[in-house]
Amino acid sequence: MSDPTFLGLPSATPEDLATGDAGIAILGIPHGVPYPTPGLTAGCADAPAAIRARSQRLSRFAGHHDFDLDGPMLIPGSGLRIVDAGDVPGSAEDGTGNAQRAEAAVRRLLAAATVPIVLGGDDSVPIPVLRAYAERGPLFVLQVDAHLDYRDEVAGVREGYSSTMRRITEMGQVTRVVQAGLRGVGSARSSDVADARAAGNLLVSARALREQGVPWLLEALPAGASAFIAFDLDALDPAVAPAVSGLSPGGLTYEEAGDLLAGVCSRCSIAGAAFTEMVPALDVNALSALVVVRLVMRLLAGIERAR
Repeated sequence: MSDPTFLGLPSATPEDLATGDAGIAILGIPHGVPYPTPGLTAGCADAPAAIRARSQRLSRFAGHHDFDLDGPMLIPGSGLRIVDAGDVPGSAEDGTGNAQRAEAAVRRLLAAATVPIVLGGDDSVPIPVLRAYAERGPLFVLQVDAHLDYRDEVAGVREGYSSTMRRITEMGQVTRVVQAGLRGVGSARSSDVADARAAGNLLVSARALREQGVPWLLEALPAGASAFIAFDLDALDPAVAPAVSGLSPGGLTYEEAGDLLAGVCSRCSIAGAAFTEMVPALDVNALSALVVVRLVMRLLAGIERAR
């Protein structure tokens, strides 16, 4: 019996996808670049399977009204050409190989005019994913995350999850970075915050987003830009998504996150996205997995409506 696909979508490998009208592929990347002592984030490798498994229950509601979308639930055959491209193979001991395989898999999708929606994996995964866009700039990147992820290195590792946004900001194809949802304490030092601002990144705290509202943030995004969304699950309030290793009080609500994704689809052209940092072993009643499923569905619906 084959493994379940996201929402029961048809299976495909990146090699199976023929160049043609732009479609979308769900791509699992369980393994990133680990630290010598990865801690709880090692459990992120189980997230793609957990997210797909939780999506199966929703797939049974095909054709039912979705109140979040104010219309029929987005399902296969709804107008978007969507496939599930499976998982990129990897291992916890092979950070370099994991990154190379992830970049190659995304490059194959992009060469086939297919938009990748990535299920991570820890938050180092967006680094090789964005490297695959090297010849496809200019690119705007929206990070939704509780943490800045701007360390130059940690324990000698320069491409781990604490350095994601520094590495991405350094990429030549990335011309604008907005980092939203920041709160609490993480790996960043004050010098890292200064470096991010000096690079021209717009830093938006969770408090500022709550007080000013999602429409205010959307106005700060470059209209019409080709956009990649890097969504770390710990951006959300732990009451919404408890299955993360970097818990911090506060955070975005589900409604704010959904409105933000839909709004980016309306304002920009979605080039891809990655949802990272879910630790299934820390989940409660598969709530966090359900939240990721629903956010991906909100993103897919936003892409469809913007066509």
